[in-house]
Amino acid sequence: MGTGIRYVHTNIIAKDWRKLAQFYMDVFQCTPTYPERKLQGKWLEDLTGIPNVDIKGIHLALPGYGYGPTLEIFEYVPGHETEEKPKINGQGLAHLAFHVESVETILKSLLEYGGEQLGKIVVQDYGGIGVLTVVYARDPEGNLIEIQNWKK
Repeated sequence: MGTGIRYVHTNIIAKDWRKLAQFYMDVFQCTPTYPERKLQGKWLEDLTGIPNVDIKGIHLALPGYGYGPTLEIFEYVPGHETEEKPKINGQGLAHLAFHVESVETILKSLLEYGGEQLGKIVVQDYGGIGVLTVVYARDPEGNLIEIQNWKK
């Protein structure tokens, strides 16, 4: 029973799209799907409502999915910057989640590549479901990430 609906990507607006994309490639083994994007013109102004808008960026294939939904990292020129970081309990999209073999190893890599740890690593036994090891962190631009491992 096909519905014609298919999830295609999650977008992150970056201050520096190249650096942020490299972070996700280095830490979470995302891979670029070329070509890089350079979008501009009246159609984009009409779509965004932003005069003279210019968008640059790339799509990253997510690990474990081959050709499937991507992480779209875009930078807008002119940009809009805010110093307020997203909150873990803020309304709207909250975080990206990655299942990894070792939460500790990936957290260490995340920190080495400019991310920051948000809370403590927690190990929670969910009985018949399994054991969850999990930590929240931020990428170098403050976006929230959940690093998790489930073992049955």
